[in-house]
Amino acid sequence: MNQGFEYREQVGAEAAGQTVLGYLARRYRHSSQAVWQERIAGGEVRLGSAAAIASDLLRAGQLLVWRRPPWEEPPVPLAFAILYRDQHLLAVAKPRGLPSIPNGGFLTHTLLHLVRQGFPGATPMHRLGRGTSGLLLFTRTPEARRVVSAAWREGRVDKEYRALVTGVPDRPEFWIETSIGPVPHPRLGRVYAASSGKDARLARSHVRVLGARNGNAIVSLTIPTGRPHQIRIHMAAAGHPLVGDPLYVAGGVPAAEPGLPGDPGYRLHAHRLSLSHPATGDRLALECTPPLELRS
Repeated sequence: MNQGFEYREQVGAEAAGQTVLGYLARRYRHSSQAVWQERIAGGEVRLGSAAAIASDLLRAGQLLVWRRPPWEEPPVPLAFAILYRDQHLLAVAKPRGLPSIPNGGFLTHTLLHLVRQGFPGATPMHRLGRGTSGLLLFTRTPEARRVVSAAWREGRVDKEYRALVTGVPDRPEFWIETSIGPVPHPRLGRVYAASSGKDARLARSHVRVLGARNGNAIVSLTIPTGRPHQIRIHMAAAGHPLVGDPLYVAGGVPAAEPGLPGDPGYRLHAHRLSLSHPATGDRLALECTPPLELRS
C-alpha cells in the first residue's frame, strides 16, 4: 500500500455552475458517477476548506481536492539502469511496463519515484509511455534544467527510437507529416490522435526500415517534433500501427473499442539521444541497447 495522494485543481470558468458530482463524473471518466458519489459521501472530496456535498455548485477559482486513500498499485518492474551520470545530468534505462511518472493508478511504482530515492530533485526532461522502454534523461540542477529545456524547445536535442510495426513499408525511408490533436475517447473524454481539428498541431517523423521479421518490420524513427504518442499515431496513420498497440489503428485514430494510452502491448524503444552538455557545451551522445525483438 502506498500513502495515498491529494489530487488538487482550481475550478475553471467552464465548470462554474456545475454540481461537484456532475463535474467529477463528466471530467474524470475513469470512475462512474456512483463511485464519485461514494467518495464524496465518505468525505474524500473537499471544496475549499470544507468537505464537499454532491449538490454543491462550483464557482470559478475554488480549490477542488480529492484525497485518495492509500491503495495497492499494480505490479510493475521496479528497477532501472544508469546509463550516464554527472553533477548535471542523469540518463537511465527504463524497463518496458514501468510508468515514467505518477498517473492513473500509479504513484510510487514509477520511474520518477525510484530515481528520486537515489537522486533527490532529479527532473525528467521528457516522458516515455508505460509500454515504451529505453533511454530517459533527467537533469539534476535548476541551471541544467533551464539549459536543456531551452535546447529541447529549439529542436537542438536529437532523439532516435526503434519500433516493431505491422507489415513492411514499401519504401526504405520516408517522412510522415500528420497533424496530432485531441479526439473523443469513451473512457477518458479525449486522447491525442491524428486530427485536422482546430487544436491539432503539425508533427513530423522520419522513418527508416531496418529489416523485416515474420511479415512485420523493425523501423528506426527520429522525431523533430514531440507530440504526445507521436510515433504510435504516425506509424498508424501511415498504415503500419505498432504491433500489439491496444489504442491506435490504421489511420492514426483510436480503435472502435480503444484501450488506454498507458496500456502496454506494443514494442517501442528510446534508442539514442544527443544534446549539448549544459555545463561544457560539448556534444553528448547517449545510447540504450534495444531489446532483442527490436534488433535488426
